[in-house]
Amino acid sequence: MSLLGKKFPGAVARPMLPFYVSGLVILYGVNSFATTLAATDEYKNDPRNPALRNQAAAGH
Repeated sequence: MSLLGKKFPGAVARPMLPFYVSGLVILYGVNSFATTLAATDEYKNDPRNPALRNQAAAGH
């Protein structure tokens, strides 16, 4: 006897593929937008900038 009940044959990955692809596209867009904003003049020298933090660690 199975703990989860009866198994029904059904596709899971194929119907969900458009949602997976759109999620990856959204994540890529948000990441590139955040990288672009981090390189602006206003945030370039801010101590909260992760790119500045990585450069300081490499300089030591």
